[in-house]
Amino acid sequence: MSDELRERREQLSRQLAELQWDLGGVAYEMAIRDHFRLDVLSRQAAKLQQVDAELAEVERMLKLGDAGAAGACGNCGALYAQGSAFCRQCGAQLLEPTEVRA
Repeated sequence: MSDELRERREQLSRQLAELQWDLGGVAYEMAIRDHFRLDVLSRQAAKLQQVDAELAEVERMLKLGDAGAAGACGNCGALYAQGSAFCRQCGAQLLEPTEVRA
């Protein structure tokens, strides 16, 4: 899975760079013509944001795997080890309490 994530990160990085290049080119063309179309710029920026968000999620997943972490705290984002009951950074509860039956 880690190899798949690394490959996906490379694909997304290339796609992000291309979208940034395209957005800059569109803005430049509009500037030299002194005619800006915000709808076009917004659509291009939205595509870029979507890829950037996906890349950030892949990076987060890779970081978790590389650190040997079980997950990230939902409260503060700190990584935690398998079996941790509370976040070492903010103290948030990580595991749901289990009901003990007698």
